[in-house]
Amino acid sequence: MSFNLLKGKKGIIFGALDPNSIAWKTAERVHEEGGEFVLTNAPIAMRMGQIDQLASKTGSHIIPADATNLEDLENLVEKSMELLGGKIDFVLHSIGMSVNVRKGRAYTDQNYDWTQKGTDVSAMSFHKTMQTLYKKDAMNEWGSIVALTYMAAQRVFPDYNDMADNKAYLESIARSFGYFFGRDKKVRVNTISQSPTPTTAGQGVKGFDGFIAYAEKMSPLGNATALDCANYTVTLFSDLTKRVTLQNLYNDGGFSNMGVSDAVMDTFVENQE
Repeated sequence: MSFNLLKGKKGIIFGALDPNSIAWKTAERVHEEGGEFVLTNAPIAMRMGQIDQLASKTGSHIIPADATNLEDLENLVEKSMELLGGKIDFVLHSIGMSVNVRKGRAYTDQNYDWTQKGTDVSAMSFHKTMQTLYKKDAMNEWGSIVALTYMAAQRVFPDYNDMADNKAYLESIARSFGYFFGRDKKVRVNTISQSPTPTTAGQGVKGFDGFIAYAEKMSPLGNATALDCANYTVTLFSDLTKRVTLQNLYNDGGFSNMGVSDAVMDTFVENQE
């Protein structure tokens, strides 16, 4: 169902890889709500994914960009404004990567070159993106910037490894840069802390199926899906949330406020018998 919440709005969506990705679902929903956008991802990710299909489906342009590279970001922002015919109304940052996780390196035995690479891709890229938008005065007033995060930024999930640190840094950047973007440009910046979601990137985390099953049992409403996150993101891009900013917003079925649930206790008791 469409409400034309984003009619006339234009933006950039980072990180759509395949139909499982939250960015992909968000692009589809933004299109349904009347928004126009440029799709972008790192060239290597674009070769691995199916972004051409999404662009065709949504009538979107694709501009490859390495979000850790300032020249790429400057080119992305400039060309996006040219293609879209003006300033930007919304941006989704849906980027995350840990080489330590991919290589099976424990948190207590980090390869720090890999750690730095993961921080640059997963968190610093968000600062670089916003700094580029800010310096080029590329955002319309009351625009909205959203990044995706996870509860491991606040709580210990051992196998999430250095991605937990990356997400904590990402959330801090959202608050800090969000202050200046709000004060100077009237632009909102928020993060969405999403339930564990079976995306291509998420499935690289050790024990991820266990994360999903545990969160499902713990959450009174169950896990939020990728589509749920896309719908929430649409509301944050819309004019209905014009004064929501500097927030880390939980889209997790209630998980973030739970201590224990009957379903989890029942499983624990069964295993003790």
